[in-house]
Amino acid sequence: MDLSLVIIIVCVVLAIALIAVFLVFGRSEGAFTLDIGGASPRASGGSDTSPEKGLSSRLVGFAVAVGGVFSVLLARLWTMQLVSSDEYAEQAESNRTSTVYTQAPRGRILDRNGNEIVTNRGSLTVTASADVLDDDIEVTLLANLIGMPYQAVRRKLQDTTQGYQSLRTISVDVSRRVVAYIGEHPEVFPMVSVEERAQRSYPHGSLAAHVVGYTGTVTQEQLAASENAADGSVRYRSGDVVGQTGVEAQYESVLQGVRGERVVYVDAQGNVTGQKSEGFDPQSGSDLVLTLDIDVQRAAEESLVKVIGQQRDIGKEAVGGSVVALDCKTGEVIAMASYPTFTPSSFVGGISTSDWEALQAADANYPMLNRAIAGQYPSGSIIKPLTTLAALDYGIATAGSWWNCTGWWTWSGNASDPNGMKCWWEGGHGSVDLVAGITYSCDVVFYEIGKGFYNESSEGMQETFRRYGLGSATGVDLPGEEIGRVPDAAWKWEYFKGLGYSDEDATWQGGENCNLAIGQGDLLVTCLQMACAYCSLANKGPVYRPHVMRGVRSRVGDGFVSEYRCEQIMDVDEDDAYRELVARGMWGVVYEEDPVQTAHWTNLDVTVHGKTGTGEQISADRAIGWFGAYGPAEDPQYVVVANMDGVNAGGSSSLLVVRDVFGAIYGQPDTATGTTGTAD
Repeated sequence: MDLSLVIIIVCVVLAIALIAVFLVFGRSEGAFTLDIGGASPRASGGSDTSPEKGLSSRLVGFAVAVGGVFSVLLARLWTMQLVSSDEYAEQAESNRTSTVYTQAPRGRILDRNGNEIVTNRGSLTVTASADVLDDDIEVTLLANLIGMPYQAVRRKLQDTTQGYQSLRTISVDVSRRVVAYIGEHPEVFPMVSVEERAQRSYPHGSLAAHVVGYTGTVTQEQLAASENAADGSVRYRSGDVVGQTGVEAQYESVLQGVRGERVVYVDAQGNVTGQKSEGFDPQSGSDLVLTLDIDVQRAAEESLVKVIGQQRDIGKEAVGGSVVALDCKTGEVIAMASYPTFTPSSFVGGISTSDWEALQAADANYPMLNRAIAGQYPSGSIIKPLTTLAALDYGIATAGSWWNCTGWWTWSGNASDPNGMKCWWEGGHGSVDLVAGITYSCDVVFYEIGKGFYNESSEGMQETFRRYGLGSATGVDLPGEEIGRVPDAAWKWEYFKGLGYSDEDATWQGGENCNLAIGQGDLLVTCLQMACAYCSLANKGPVYRPHVMRGVRSRVGDGFVSEYRCEQIMDVDEDDAYRELVARGMWGVVYEEDPVQTAHWTNLDVTVHGKTGTGEQISADRAIGWFGAYGPAEDPQYVVVANMDGVNAGGSSSLLVVRDVFGAIYGQPDTATGTTGTAD
């Protein structure tokens, strides 16, 4: 209501109040009252309680009250007009305007050579005005045309996540038939239109799915987090498409563009009546260049599938596997593959409940799990080079130490003791030193090392494993990394006492040292952790943080506006003589242990050092096959480590995967066909 009109009304009311007062007091002619009955006049006063006097008192009180109320009202109107006028003007303006948002295309994800791994494509999208809700016939016809349930279309029309005046997204990736029909029948669908919008596209299907991740509609948790984010961070609106896993989530601030905005005028019913300002168009996100080599990545994934099939053909369960290839001089991830995998395009436009449940199912072996960074397994014999260094560092063994392996080992040395432990080669290796212990993976050598540490009351093995990064995160720039576990006496006591075990059962035993020395027991590692540990062996000390981001591409040219800065995270100090001993043993694994195994490497020009391993998962009753290697041995550049869950042995499974990856790196595929079931 206009202020002038309010003031007029107030004045009229005040005037009425004053007239009422005048009628009571202004008509009095003296201090006498007239006796209508004809009696003589008498003086008024004293305790006169005539009705006229009572009425006048009440009218005076009423006039005072009315005056007080309108005085307060006038004061409030004054503050509204003079003190808070700007605030109310803004509110009035907001009531007649609305902001319409347009989503921006996300940046592309490229490999190190500029090949597209994730890009955007045009998608024909049916949109509609919210007013379609008022026409049941149009809603029914639209649902039948698109092939959606009636109620689903209504829910889409009720969605206000893109703003109240924005068109509602009904269906994405519609067929040309639908587009043509809507265009040819505007009288049937007057408030329906077709737009071309950007959707995520994966030209190589599931390639590098666990690395790049997938996108989805922003969750309530992400919305809340963005509201409390620091200045400069991405602020979301309900309905935004954001990264949920992998690189898409890790580098969301790079890939997420700037949404477009324009302000429009609306009437009381919310209809757009005009445009207040042009606003600005959406700005696409920046392109992210990864360290991955798409050819090496493809070779890694195809090899996992091939070897899994081979293992199943011989009756093994073969439920999954992973492989990591690192540039040990920089920490760049050249390839990172995990099996089973998934197709990120399943999440475009929203994933169905049945598809999501299938991806989470145990009988599908958890396709969403990135086993390279989150799969935790016993290392098996792949850890024996580190155990050897621990024995040398702490004086448990020397370069001249040797042991006799008969295939059976007992703590007391009494071969007839039934409480002993087997070597994986039950026929026995005979006289074995540390080099041969690595080459032939003799368990007896490492049982003796474990026993030596126990007798010395030393946790030198655990300390050595931790120095090489086991039991802690590598800090790779991907979400979801697990840290594994290096068990010791303190951990066992706390863990098992918490489960209600007796003091004796919760106390660290000598046999646990022996199991730890061969990568068994409660030890858990990830494929990436072992790859970093082998980087230290290859580099003779330094380890660089593994990373998948190479740089953010400039919008002009092929340069970078931001590049990843390599970071050294470890530098393990070892005696050079100890390093040479271990290197000699690892050379023997590749070129001496088994002629069938060796045949896969003699057809590669580059010399590599490696180690097989087979760990036992007691809880799952499955074997974990490992192989890790670095090369060229003279000046190492690459480290490749693979593990496979539910296979025969590392030498007949993961070794083949690592060889295929080296073949892709150097352009020399493996031509050998034989496999061995004996190499640990």
